[in-house]
Amino acid sequence: MQTLNQDIRDRNFKRVYLLFGEEGFLKKSYKNRLKEAILGEDTMNYHYFEGKGLNVSEIIGLAETMPFFAEHRLILIEDSGLFKSGGEELAEYLPQMPDTSCLVFSESEVDKRSRLFKTVKKIGYAAELGRQESGQLARWAGGILAKEGKKISGPTMELFLSKTGDDMENIRSELDKLISYTLGRDVITDQDVEDICTTQVTNKIFDMITAIAAGNTKKAMDLYEDLLILREPSMRILFLIARQFNQLLMVRDMMGKNTSRAEIASRLKVPPFVAGKMTGQARAFSRKQILEYVKLCVDAEEAVKQGRLSDRLAVELLICRRYGGKE
Repeated sequence: MQTLNQDIRDRNFKRVYLLFGEEGFLKKSYKNRLKEAILGEDTMNYHYFEGKGLNVSEIIGLAETMPFFAEHRLILIEDSGLFKSGGEELAEYLPQMPDTSCLVFSESEVDKRSRLFKTVKKIGYAAELGRQESGQLARWAGGILAKEGKKISGPTMELFLSKTGDDMENIRSELDKLISYTLGRDVITDQDVEDICTTQVTNKIFDMITAIAAGNTKKAMDLYEDLLILREPSMRILFLIARQFNQLLMVRDMMGKNTSRAEIASRLKVPPFVAGKMTGQARAFSRKQILEYVKLCVDAEEAVKQGRLSDRLAVELLICRRYGGKE
């Protein structure tokens, strides 16, 4: 991201950029910032393409056309699929594209082995915009709050991020709610976060499994009912429970090898603070118990698919299964 920021700041642009990765908010942000920096209010030299099956010859033709009374012509291409297949012609052309044209790709699917990816990386810049670490998210969110004259403590920020997850689009939305809710006050409290911020589905699943580990069936069932009220399908809830137990199994095994929290976070592709919570949750189960729950999830899915149980009842029976102490 440092290269992108510097190019935008210096107004010194490469011929081609590729924005890809899981963090859609950053892709959208850099796409808009590049467009603004390259063209400003100019619409005459802007071309937008979206989706697969694009006419590559048309794109090349536009890139060969001199900009109209401007320094650059910008061609923005989204989700073309060309970095998975069909990008050979463009990969052949890009090294000879004139400096007066700039191509910006924003892609959901990218094969780093493709010729087009390697070409972009060689003559332009490929920015992988993945999920951000908790520290980066806290600084970013804190900066937004500071601009609005708001103060938030470290523990309150951690509570906030534990509810929002690491999706920056969602964090931005929840920050807007929090700012409006605390109008007239400059300090954001834990209670403000609890009152106004929406807990993500994955967080409710985490709380549900914590309740299961504690033998608190009522709380686990209440959380399940909350998700059903939010119109979350029972089969999706079952999938998320199964995924959580599979991740806990991985965490349990890594803990047995004295793997650091940072390494656990890296392997699971989650922020470190989430890895810390999962480590604590994994300790509440023995490895045998986690394996049994993984099997129960598989059995529940099969029972639904075979018509022996309704999806709602299958999840309820899974939640009600209790264990004693660790083994």
